Amino acid sequence: MAAPSAERLAELNRPTRARLMLSLPTAHCAACMSTVENGLQALPGVRSARVNLTLKRVSVDADPEVTADTLIAALDRLGYEAHELDAGLLSATETDRQGRDLLMRLGVAGFSMMNVMLLSVAVWSGAQDATRDLFHWISAAIALPTVVFAGQPFFRSAWAALRARRLGMDVPISLALILASAISLFETFHSGHHAYFDAAVMLAFFLLAGRYLDHRTRAIARSAAEELAALEVPRATRLRDDGAEEIVAISDLAPGDLVRVRPGARMPADGVVTEGTSELDRSLLTGETLPVWAGPGVPVAAGTVNLTGPLTLRVTAAGRDSSLHRMADLVAVAESARTNYTSLADRAARAYAPLVHLLSFAAFGFWMWRTGGDLRTAINISAAVLIITCPCALGLAVPAVVTAASGRLFRRGLLIKSGTALERLAEVDTVLFDKTGTLTLGTPEPTNLSDHPREVLELAAALAEGSSHPLARALAQAAQAAGIRPAALTDLREVPGYGVEARVRGRVLRLGRADWVGADPLPLTATYLCAGDGSPCRAFTFADRLRPGAAEAVATLRDQGLQVRLISGDTTAAVAAFAARLDIDDWTAEALPADKAALVADLTARGRRVLMVGDGLNDTAALAGAHVSISPASALDAARVASDIVLLGQDIAPLGAALRIARQSARRIRENFALAAAYNAVAVPLALVGLATPLAAAAAMSVSSITVSLNALRLRA
Repeated sequence: MAAPSAERLAELNRPTRARLMLSLPTAHCAACMSTVENGLQALPGVRSARVNLTLKRVSVDADPEVTADTLIAALDRLGYEAHELDAGLLSATETDRQGRDLLMRLGVAGFSMMNVMLLSVAVWSGAQDATRDLFHWISAAIALPTVVFAGQPFFRSAWAALRARRLGMDVPISLALILASAISLFETFHSGHHAYFDAAVMLAFFLLAGRYLDHRTRAIARSAAEELAALEVPRATRLRDDGAEEIVAISDLAPGDLVRVRPGARMPADGVVTEGTSELDRSLLTGETLPVWAGPGVPVAAGTVNLTGPLTLRVTAAGRDSSLHRMADLVAVAESARTNYTSLADRAARAYAPLVHLLSFAAFGFWMWRTGGDLRTAINISAAVLIITCPCALGLAVPAVVTAASGRLFRRGLLIKSGTALERLAEVDTVLFDKTGTLTLGTPEPTNLSDHPREVLELAAALAEGSSHPLARALAQAAQAAGIRPAALTDLREVPGYGVEARVRGRVLRLGRADWVGADPLPLTATYLCAGDGSPCRAFTFADRLRPGAAEAVATLRDQGLQVRLISGDTTAAVAAFAARLDIDDWTAEALPADKAALVADLTARGRRVLMVGDGLNDTAALAGAHVSISPASALDAARVASDIVLLGQDIAPLGAALRIARQSARRIRENFALAAAYNAVAVPLALVGLATPLAAAAAMSVSSITVSLNALRLRA
């Protein structure tokens, strides 16, 4: 048989399917899901498209010739912003298996507890001898497998702690479960009157309830550093020496390579523009509201979006040397610092766990001496002490409060992602706001339409409709809302990086940059309309639209005694004007991502507890490094991952309520610790003197847990 040709081998080895992952930051509802999926599946070569609204992503299976640019263009036509993600870096986004596992074990423990307690009722009612023993053996058959299965999270954690030669909360928990089961089995073998299988499964149930509540308050999210790395474009269009284009992986780029970047695409590496003019969207990196002109000699950073014209750039840094990866390194350092925070429950457990063991062993030794070696009595009393001091109430003290407070905040539009966020939020004394996208909506709006005659507005609206520039789009939308009908134009064309021009009644009109249209520039954000025939130019000024509740939030936080500061990557004039609108005296403009992170670190070093509120890629390192952080739901994925709390709606006014509820929560947590301590002060002496059986100890432990939970629910009022 003849060997296959090289062409045939290449055809056989060619992949038959490609998987592309796109970020959808503006998708938010079920209608978005169906629109995106149906729109993409209608494209030639696309086999399937699946949207994950929680992660705001779409995964597309397609033929190899389908590119991310094709999909992004189709989504843009549907009205959705999209960016390519590296699917290889997002493998950690699997379903939450740990939560499902805990819930399953909790259900098994609850079902077994009800059945064993029903059997125990017969024993308490006076069943004797063989009947009593039969019920004990049936209870054992139900309880022992349940304890082994349901207690695995505690057993694994306890074993890991012991191997590391330390004591944690799960060590006394595991000992209590094992001792309660072992004593019950011992009593059953010897036809004892009492067995405590119901105590064992009751312990497992309440302990798992506390563990599951704790799990629900902790967001199992990917690292923000991984999110930043995933934003890097995985491929680039490199120019060969003969001018031909080739698609290469980012890892294959080297300084000196020439790269072509088309409109709508992200810069794959840091570089300097060598050919072409365009406008760049740097909002994710610097927070600047408006696009920035770019031409030959202008440096660009990886992750910047090319808006209007094709560019050729010479690479200066790629891959892990790029500015995007340097920012990811900043985030990784900040995240690792935050994990050093120790919750109140952890601090209490450090002192609590050794004390529990000492009391239990002391009870065992004392009663062995007191009874002359009666092992059964000594073990029963030792187990009762261990069970009655079992840190179930301590384990519930924090998650019960956090769960109640999280529900209250959720109804106000705030989603808690971190188990220690409320504790840290209650300690805040300084609030640091980003501007664009946080205190504003990140969209410009005209401020002086009423200063121009209707004829000028009709011409400006007609020109603006022919441009994709954000200022032009805002002008066209405002004119439409005001009932302005665009004038009739001919020869309309857009000049990338400069503006748009057309003819009307023999005149050439231009709308765009001041230096292009021939106007005197204003110190404000503006676009200019000029005819070039000696008639005066018209300037349309713009301001960033204020987010609803921004003024109220700033005033409320200041009234609570907090220091409020503003930091932004926007221009000095824009930030100064905005700070004056909100009466913020302390502000910083033209701040780079590293500057924001450095300010947070400096405030922290001076003993301040900083709340950072931001939304962009340029805020991510500062969000991760702050004592606690909040980002809007409209924020970039990386910013939301780095933050502890997400603001679900547009209204930012609930921030003041969040601080107040956090401080109430801190008080409830301390009250719960006080209740747990008072319970132990009463119950432990009773167990030590032999007045509490293991079953009574389990019942008392349950009462303390319920008391703690009821106190936490007072937050709902």
